[in-house]
Amino acid sequence: MAELSEKAGLPVATIKYYLREGLLPPGERTSPNQAKYGEGHVQRIKLIRALMEVGGLSLATVGEVLAAVDAGEASPHHILGIAQQSITPPRQVADDEAREWALATVRDLTERRGWPCKDDDLVIQALVGVLCTIREVGHGWYLDHLDDYAEIADRTAELDFEAIAGIESLEQIIEIAVVETLLGDRLLSVLRRLAQQRASKAYFAREG
Repeated sequence: MAELSEKAGLPVATIKYYLREGLLPPGERTSPNQAKYGEGHVQRIKLIRALMEVGGLSLATVGEVLAAVDAGEASPHHILGIAQQSITPPRQVADDEAREWALATVRDLTERRGWPCKDDDLVIQALVGVLCTIREVGHGWYLDHLDDYAEIADRTAELDFEAIAGIESLEQIIEIAVVETLLGDRLLSVLRRLAQQRASKAYFAREG
């Protein structure tokens, strides 16, 4: 346990908590008071930390993702979908007319892009909420360039999955995908601001 704590960078108490909650499989007993833990335990802890600390998922949701991993029946694509749904914050839309308009826009976009589209999908609902907000505040320019932003999103997703090429561990694939999605969102946001500073300087220099 002490060696596992050192390798994983977690206190023994936290590891014991993961064990009690069933998030971490028990080690191989070598004596009544000792157990042997392997690299698989280290990888599982990294995944738990990614889901809880980076993803902000609840204990119950983490358990759901890990149960899917342990069942060994679902494909990596399906399990990644569970994780992605879990880290996507919902957006509520009270106006039925606005929701129907946004949903129709999303359906049209996803059909053109070859993206999946299920009305009850949390990611779809989040996009519906964003589009409603854009229309509500009167920034239709974004809607005119929705396909351009979608093209950037497609390229970003391709870059994301280049990072997991050749990795066979399902737990490591999910860990990387979750971390990349959340930290990648933040990275893109900051890079965008830097790019806007450059574009702003060039644009207003022309205007002057």
